[in-house]
Amino acid sequence: MTERSSVADLARTLREEVDRYSPGERLPSSRALVERYRVSPVTVSRALAQLAAEGVVVTRPGAGAYRAEPSGPAKPAPGDTSWQEVALSAQTAAGPVPRSVDASGVLVTLAEPPPGVIEFNGGYLHPSLQPERALAAALARAGRRPGAWNRPPTDGLFELRAWFARQIAGPGGEGGPTGADVLITAGGQSALTTALRALAPPGAPVLVESPTYPGMLAVARAAGQRPVPVPVDADGLRPELLAAALRATGARVLVCQPLFQNPTGAVLARERRREVVRIAREAGAFVVEDDFARSLAHEDAGALPPPLAADDPDGVVVHLRSLTKITSPSLRVGALAARGPVLERLRAIHVVDQFFVPRPLQEAALELVGSPAWPRHLRAVAAALRPRRDHLAAELRRQVPALVQAAAPRGGFHLWVRAPEGTDEAALTGAALRAGVAVTPGRPYFCAEPPAVHLRLGFAATAGTAEITEGVRRLRTACAQALPHGAGGGEQAPA
Repeated sequence: MTERSSVADLARTLREEVDRYSPGERLPSSRALVERYRVSPVTVSRALAQLAAEGVVVTRPGAGAYRAEPSGPAKPAPGDTSWQEVALSAQTAAGPVPRSVDASGVLVTLAEPPPGVIEFNGGYLHPSLQPERALAAALARAGRRPGAWNRPPTDGLFELRAWFARQIAGPGGEGGPTGADVLITAGGQSALTTALRALAPPGAPVLVESPTYPGMLAVARAAGQRPVPVPVDADGLRPELLAAALRATGARVLVCQPLFQNPTGAVLARERRREVVRIAREAGAFVVEDDFARSLAHEDAGALPPPLAADDPDGVVVHLRSLTKITSPSLRVGALAARGPVLERLRAIHVVDQFFVPRPLQEAALELVGSPAWPRHLRAVAAALRPRRDHLAAELRRQVPALVQAAAPRGGFHLWVRAPEGTDEAALTGAALRAGVAVTPGRPYFCAEPPAVHLRLGFAATAGTAEITEGVRRLRTACAQALPHGAGGGEQAPA
C-alpha cells in the first residue's frame, strides 16, 4: 500500500470518528493515532492536514487537533433557561428535590469503543458467544406463528410468563411465583425502572449495595430518590448494616444482587439469605432482587442457590431478570415477578410506560428457550467464560500485580480490581484508552465516597485469550504511566 492511499484511508477513518467528538473537543494525540492505526507519523500528519483543509478539524501547533466548530450563520444569543432547574425537580412537602439524570455510568458499557481498542468495558457477550444462528431461526419461526404481529396481552404472553415463573421457582416450585405473578418487560433495565418507580416516591431513600450497578443508581436518581449505601463483603450484603440503615433512614426499598453481584462478583452467603429477607420484612420494606447473572454461571460454579423469590410467601421480594445478557443486546425481553397488591401497581406503571413488549420479540424468545439449541448455548457460554476469567486473572497477576484482585467470581462477566493508593482514576482510564484498551472506572459504582480507586475489567466481550493477553499488555503500559511511581511493575508480556 502506498503512502498516498494510507493517508486517504486514515483521513476517511478519522472523518467518521470526528463525529463522536463535540465541537472544540481535542482528538487523540498524533502519537496515539500512530499506535492505534499502526501507521507512520507522516501519514497521521498528512491525514490531519487534509481534514484541516476540509474544515473538519483545526490543528494548533503544540496543542493537537480539535474538531472544528460548525460553519454557518452566527448563532443567536442563548436564552435564559435557568427556570428549568426548578421545573425539572421533583416537588415534595420539603420543597423541590433535584432529579439528576446521569447516564455516564451506563454509557461506559454501552458505547462502542473506537476501532482497534480492546473492550474490557463491555457488558455483553462477544458476538462469537452469542447464539446468532439460534436467534435467527427462532425469529423466523416466530414470524410464521399465527397472530405473531397482533397486539399481545399487556402482561405478556402467558406461555413466556409461565416459563419465567418456572425458572424463578426452580425444581419443585411450590414456594415460587406462578405465571400469573409475572410481567414481561423490555429487558432488565426496564424492569428495574418499573420496580423503583412503583415502590418509592420522589425524595424517598432507597437502600443499595455498595458498590453496585450504576444503571440502578441512575434510575433511582432520575426518579428523585436518594440512594443510601449498604456495604458488601466477600459474602455479599452485610445484614447488620442493612438493619442499621433501615432504622436510620426509614427506607422501604432495598435493591440487591444476591448472585454474582455487580461489580464484586459476591454471592450472598447461605446464612445471610433468610436474614436479609427477615430484616426487610420486619421493617416493612421490599427487596428488589436483580437476578441478572443466573444464566451466566461458569462451568465450575456448582449448584446455585435459589432466588430469594423462590421461597417468599409474604411477597417481600420483587424479582427481576432478563434474557438479554445471555443472548444478545437486542433481545430485550425480561420479567418482573411479585405477589400481593404491589403487582397491580407494577402492572399499571408498566402499561403506562410501555403499553407492551412487541409480540414478535416475545414469540422469538419463546421459540429460543424452547428449542434444543437453548441448553447447548447455556453450556457453551459456561464453558467459554471460565477460561477467559482465569486467563484475565492470571495475566493481571503476571503483568500488573499492582492491581489487587477480589476473588474471581464463578459467574458473570468481569473482575473487580483495586488500584494502589494515590492513583488518579481518570488519568488511569484515560491512559488505558490511549494505549488501546477500554476499562470501566469504579467511581460510578459507589453512591457515596469510594474507599479506594477500582476498575471493573470484563472478559466476556473479548474474542478470546489471545486478545485478553494483548489487552493486559496495553493496560500495563497505561499503568506504567498513570499509577503512582513504582506501583506498576510486573513481567512484560511478549509483544
